[in-house]
Amino acid sequence: MNNKKFLAVGATALAVVFAAAACSDTGTGTTVATSPATTSATATSAADEAAAHNDADVMFAQMMLPHHSQAIEMSDMLLAKQDIPADVTALAEQIKAAQGPEIEQLESWLEQWGEPTAMPETGHDMPGMDEGMDGMEGMEGMEMEGMMSEEDMQALSEAQGADAARLFLEQMIAHHEGAVDMAQTEIEDGQFPDAVEMARTIGDTQQQEIETMRQLLTTL
Repeated sequence: MNNKKFLAVGATALAVVFAAAACSDTGTGTTVATSPATTSATATSAADEAAAHNDADVMFAQMMLPHHSQAIEMSDMLLAKQDIPADVTALAEQIKAAQGPEIEQLESWLEQWGEPTAMPETGHDMPGMDEGMDGMEGMEGMEMEGMMSEEDMQALSEAQGADAARLFLEQMIAHHEGAVDMAQTEIEDGQFPDAVEMARTIGDTQQQEIETMRQLLTTL
């Protein structure tokens, strides 16, 4: 009888151990199954929040692309010339170094947002944009301020020496002033944090360069 009681107790103990193990496995399985889903949902939510943008962000990127591209073109024109003061050459190189990477970033954002890199049916000067704008709040900001005309670019292309340096500085001051204005609009109206931060950088950097160029003009 003692042996039978011992065996019965042993069997009962084993049953409890197996049951506990099964519960433990089930609990572990549930935790493993739900963890990735929770992490994925959190990551998706964070990604959606980071990608949040508005029309002002899109407009800023689409307008700043050709604006930056023209600044680089102007700098390339100057750097290809002879007898340009070293300080002016250094400035042109500085402008290229800053705006090239920003172009790549702007293009990346537009791709991320599913937006075209060019504004539809718009040109540099956008003649007539001020007409028929009643009731279209904020649309006046669509004009790309500071852009050089074809005649301006031709004049810079043909100028040489100190005359070229002077013309480059005068044109780039106006060009930068336009960029600063567009950057300020993005700071005020934009939503995408990185784009707003770039606008702040553009505003600060180009305002400093404007002051430098004004000083350089006094030496020519």
